[in-house]
Amino acid sequence: MIKTISILGCGWLGFPLAEKLIAEGFKVKGSVTTLSKLQRMQKAGIWPYQLTVGTDHIEMNDSSFFDTDLVIVSIPPRRIPYIEQVYPKEIRTLGKMIEQHQVPRVLFFSSTSVYAEGGIVREEDVYLPDKPSGKALVLAEKVLLRNNNFRTTVLRFGGLIGAERNPARFLINKKEAIDGSKPVNLIHQDDCLSIVSELIRYNVWGEIFNACCPVHPTRKEFYLRASEVSGIPTPDFYEGNESYKIVDSSKLIEEINFQFKYRSPMDYLKG
Repeated sequence: MIKTISILGCGWLGFPLAEKLIAEGFKVKGSVTTLSKLQRMQKAGIWPYQLTVGTDHIEMNDSSFFDTDLVIVSIPPRRIPYIEQVYPKEIRTLGKMIEQHQVPRVLFFSSTSVYAEGGIVREEDVYLPDKPSGKALVLAEKVLLRNNNFRTTVLRFGGLIGAERNPARFLINKKEAIDGSKPVNLIHQDDCLSIVSELIRYNVWGEIFNACCPVHPTRKEFYLRASEVSGIPTPDFYEGNESYKIVDSSKLIEEINFQFKYRSPMDYLKG
């Protein structure tokens, strides 16, 4: 039975998740890397810890963070050189600490960037990502899933939207025209939090789930509307014949009977 949950990385997703789980009756421990953020967590009822995962050790002020029934890992790969080598080593170091403290369950936040473009992609498909961050996540997933000392469930989230994030944020640094015919694979923060809550309630471990809006508008449809509501200039589009991917989340929907609040990312843009 899960009574205590430790969230490694109380950032944009981890902090509201901690608040939700506290409201549901769990004792929640949360970690950040900077001392200045500890007070905010404490005010929210989160047991605060300062913790940094390195490639060969973990810097922490208190190892009792790992005295828990479940560790949720919400630390994405950083944008640094050789991240596909660095990040898996960090996760391996983390796995050893989890094993040492005999934590029985892990929930790892991954990303749909683990899939290369190639049509509809499902959890069992072979994934050969091009980007270093995607490669890093593939290797990190394997590190945790292959450790038989605890049971790991992997959540592969689509692009994250909602909660004061500009819906057109993906376009801010785009200077060239984009292929408007490609589908988007996005998910709202509210649905992310609800999915985690339901996985815990259903006690689903040792699985991999895609987590993405079931409806996939084209980039042109989504970003034209996102530009209107956010005030960011509309990008230039072209109609390409390039490869694409549609992330299928039907396994998640079927196994825990999950109902998306935002079935389409367009629902989030309705004003």
